[in-house]
Amino acid sequence: MPGSSTSKKRRRVNVRTPEVMERVQAEVANHYESSIVEKVRALDGVLTIGKTTIRLAKQFGFCYGVERAIDLAYASRRVFPDNRIFLIGEIIHNPEVNRQLEDMKIVSLPWRKMDETYEDLSEDDVVIVPAFGAPISFMDKVESQGCHTVDTTCGDVMKVWKRVRGFARDGITSIIHGKADHEETRATASRAAGDDGKGSYLIILTLEDADYVCRYIESGGDREEFLNRFEGAVSEGFDPDLHLKQVGVANQTTMLKSETEEIQNRVRRAVEARDGSDENFSVFDTICGATQERQDALFEMLKSQMDLLLVVGGYNSSNTTHLVEIGEKELPTFFIRKADCIVSLDEIVHYDLEQKEEVTAYASIFDPEKDAVIGITAGASCPSNLIEDTILKVFELRGIDADQIRSA
Repeated sequence: MPGSSTSKKRRRVNVRTPEVMERVQAEVANHYESSIVEKVRALDGVLTIGKTTIRLAKQFGFCYGVERAIDLAYASRRVFPDNRIFLIGEIIHNPEVNRQLEDMKIVSLPWRKMDETYEDLSEDDVVIVPAFGAPISFMDKVESQGCHTVDTTCGDVMKVWKRVRGFARDGITSIIHGKADHEETRATASRAAGDDGKGSYLIILTLEDADYVCRYIESGGDREEFLNRFEGAVSEGFDPDLHLKQVGVANQTTMLKSETEEIQNRVRRAVEARDGSDENFSVFDTICGATQERQDALFEMLKSQMDLLLVVGGYNSSNTTHLVEIGEKELPTFFIRKADCIVSLDEIVHYDLEQKEEVTAYASIFDPEKDAVIGITAGASCPSNLIEDTILKVFELRGIDADQIRSA
């Protein structure tokens, strides 16, 4: 077990040594990889047995940033076998992965608000920063407690932080397209406040939010109404009459690409309408590459005939949610956590985005006497073993067992 120093200063730890990673990657592969998923990939994403066809999107499941975060979390337990290990919130938004970490006695800390647990952290403790990152106040607290720190923050997230810090230095307000209560957006907003805490930001979620802000940029409006609408989504002391003069658009990296681009365009047009030019508007492309690839792959798959689409992933996963939104516009789409949600030939338990709860729907498409084409995709936080389980369950309900799939 690595020793600890007596000074209370956050000590970032490199746990990616070759001997550790060799064991970790074997362990991670055992938990999450799938030979059947790889088989379908090798068949160009299409597997037909009898009257049943499964189509997999070209890009789905774990991205590099997620794989890295999981590897680092597993490595932390290898390097610190006897220490208490904590994680700020969840490593990623997938219940299966987070359950595995719980089994390794990696304890989740509150991420919305610090509590007394943070006061109890010591220099012998290890704190893992999740792939989403963490607000500066949380990082400062961990440092003040002197903990070992393993930072798994995704590189794409840190690129956004660099942009919004630059906005703050230049006196530009960051308009962040994202969910105000999402871990990543909270972490990004803390950087948008700038190194001195005087930077300003506004978080917007929908195109309706964007239009409201654009009208205010162009023509002004009711200041109190504005602040009430965006309560909890603005920087301290935010004043729309002052802080919308110079604006720059950034985003939570897992948002729907087309929607972020539309928000950028609308804000640009509003600034131009007010000022006669876009000199007071700034923007950088900060959509995560993996998010974009999975969205593009789904758009491509939707050009093929399918009877329904299954989207596998955690219900609180932003990038997975956007895949569901894309699918719902084209065909019956079911957002499931795992294969067990497919209860029977005609009953699927899935998450309804509008109702924001799990509901039961009925899909006679699983009638084994009829031809069926079922599309499957998954967000960047979904492991391949859960996708395999879904493939097996669909075929099983269609009267096809695992041996037939493996020998196909």
